[in-house]
Amino acid sequence: MQQIVECVPNFSEGRRQEVIDAIVAAIAAAPGAQVLDTQTDADHNRTVVTFVGEPEVVLEGAFQGARRAAELINLDEHSGAHPRMGATDVIPFVPIRGLTMAGCVELARRLGQRIGEELEIPVFLYEEAATRPERQNLADVRKGQYEGIRELIASDPAHAPDFGPRRMGPAGATAVGARPFLVAFNVYLATGDVEIAKKIAKTVRHSTGGLRFVKALGLLVEGQAQVSMNLTDFRRTPIHVVVEMIRREAARYGVLVARSELVGMIPQEALLEAACWYLQLDGFRPEQVLENRLFT
Repeated sequence: MQQIVECVPNFSEGRRQEVIDAIVAAIAAAPGAQVLDTQTDADHNRTVVTFVGEPEVVLEGAFQGARRAAELINLDEHSGAHPRMGATDVIPFVPIRGLTMAGCVELARRLGQRIGEELEIPVFLYEEAATRPERQNLADVRKGQYEGIRELIASDPAHAPDFGPRRMGPAGATAVGARPFLVAFNVYLATGDVEIAKKIAKTVRHSTGGLRFVKALGLLVEGQAQVSMNLTDFRRTPIHVVVEMIRREAARYGVLVARSELVGMIPQEALLEAACWYLQLDGFRPEQVLENRLFT
């Protein structure tokens, strides 16, 4: 069976299209790499690229993307709504077919070592690839962002990278890891009051007592309040459960949900589950979807 890995690197650039194009081209130049999606947000000043391929292909594509980003992005000149610590902020590997999570952990550690040695960029391993428990959560790794980590990396043992130098240049630092499929999902509120989004994010995210497998921030994007989320296990905390909780919380403040937004790719299973819930389909089976029958 062919081994297929998904990689979803996040780059700290969402405004200069020529820079984004150069980074994506570097990834796509790895023989066999298939770029599936590129999503850019100017307010976040961030681009998320989704590509797939065999393990060695994906490793090479991720490295080349990180190298190009380091050449073109200067964190000293960067600002945006989304937290960040590096030009290539995060590189996760996701097992899709024929490869275990352990195999993705090995890929993450090999890539981290290569970035640290060849590009001289500090690398922190996170999620399943983490070398210490306190680095499993990406938010904990990135706490303080570029400016804060830069001040502590040389002197604080807690901020010592897994690979690379204990100093940060304008390319910052990179988190490299392995994880299950993650759904990046944003809900926009019909208000410009970002404090409402922050209160709702605090209610829904797991770290502050909310839903398991939900990470959330309240942000202001193009004058509209946004609840920005990562759903780390859509099977155990489905999308519709999250949306309905946000809808109820928004109603407490007299606000409606205006729209939602998917960042990157999503498994069909996640959308089918939401459709079944909202349509109240009883006894639905995936094989009832025409395309599922045609292509199996």
